[in-house]
Amino acid sequence: MLLSCNPRTDEPVGEVAAADSAAVATAVRGVRAAAPAWAALDTAARRRNLDRWRRIMARRSGELRRLLAEEAGKAPADALLEFDLVLHHLQWAAANARRVLAPRRVGSGSMMLGHRSTLIRRPYGVVGVIGPWNYPVYTPMGSIAYALATGNAVVFKPSEYTPLTGAWLAETFAEAVPDHPVLVCVHGGGETGAALVAAGVDKLAFTGSAGTGRKVMAACAESLTPVLMELGGKDSAIVDADADLEAAADAIVWGGLMNSGQTCAGVERVYVVGDVYDRMLALIADRAEKLTAGVEYGAIAMPGQIDVIARHIDAALADGGRAVVGGRESVRPPFVDPVVLADVPETSEAVQSETFGPVLVVNRVTDLQEAIDRTNASRYALGAAVFGKRRARWAASRLRGGMVAVNGVVDFGAVPGLPFGGNGASGFGRIHGIPGLEEFTTCTSITEKRFRLPIRPQRFGRNALDLRALELLLMRHRRGRG
Repeated sequence: MLLSCNPRTDEPVGEVAAADSAAVATAVRGVRAAAPAWAALDTAARRRNLDRWRRIMARRSGELRRLLAEEAGKAPADALLEFDLVLHHLQWAAANARRVLAPRRVGSGSMMLGHRSTLIRRPYGVVGVIGPWNYPVYTPMGSIAYALATGNAVVFKPSEYTPLTGAWLAETFAEAVPDHPVLVCVHGGGETGAALVAAGVDKLAFTGSAGTGRKVMAACAESLTPVLMELGGKDSAIVDADADLEAAADAIVWGGLMNSGQTCAGVERVYVVGDVYDRMLALIADRAEKLTAGVEYGAIAMPGQIDVIARHIDAALADGGRAVVGGRESVRPPFVDPVVLADVPETSEAVQSETFGPVLVVNRVTDLQEAIDRTNASRYALGAAVFGKRRARWAASRLRGGMVAVNGVVDFGAVPGLPFGGNGASGFGRIHGIPGLEEFTTCTSITEKRFRLPIRPQRFGRNALDLRALELLLMRHRRGRG
């Protein structure tokens, strides 16, 4: 059995059966048998089923919000926000799958005038989803909802720290869609995730650390199983000299400390243009020192993460940084009170590595270009934020991350039509939006001969007329006409 404990109190919340490799293989076979009937439904029928699931989840929302507080240590407001975002994305995925799955006509070009060209998309079949502990509903549902909407079956392995939350998702789906058992949960740690990879899923969506992601990719490479990787970030907020500093401070403190700082696309680094640095630092410090862990935000969900947070604070101070708010004394397991650090060298572990706690590093830069350069120098490239007026959109377009919020923080995560994902060490592939739906489909290109042209250069026995036609096409390209 797998025991779930409250990170605030270490008291048991409940337990679930742990799945060995045989149980995981059985789960994959089961949903594979059910997958064809689900895929055969038209998008309108799948939408009705997913809408029924959404309504049931909404009616039983108190149960899930309680689980998020007990298993993940979340503050009630954080649990409510996460749940509302989940319902928002589920509704969008169900409503927009038709746009992706509808056959799409493609122009055939001058060489193939006699053909009709079409692109069609189909579900992969069985998608494996390995979810995280920091957002145990919102993050995996970015894969689960979009995979189901496009006709796939799903085997979901939630984090071993939040198994009851995952079980609740599968239970409510079974209640809403009893005739199609295409979402099942398997529980356990890394060995269960490895068993899911080995069980023959058709695609795997993984959220976790870059180190674990490399191991998952290596395992998937053995069977050439395609993967979607969301591997975290070291996201920055940039504050230009003409920014609304009060609004920027509000957003940055929320982006850095919400959900106890356990947000992959939140804020960990802040770069402020020198003219407004002192004022910006004071505003951030004033807001941060008014917050208390266990009140405005919750506990650190994974005990081992507290050691990482403490190590990064120690490293920042040892490297010459200074604590403006809090410090090493802010770490009081299972909570970490707000920490604001300044003048931390870019080479420090606190700047280079993912802290995943309520710690903000606020550094001065000479100008906006330096802020862009420092942001892009990180091996991570997930989310970012830019605050300013005249040049904010220009700066946003030059950041290499997957998402950027202008005069806000993590706003893109609440827009279902926008894809979510990273570059570099933050992974690859996209959830959400049309690309998120396409991520869980394969495409087939079809050409259909509608009528025979007098010239046929694509054959043996080509005559002079056929070759003359190819020469004329070549001449058009030489003239830049195509």
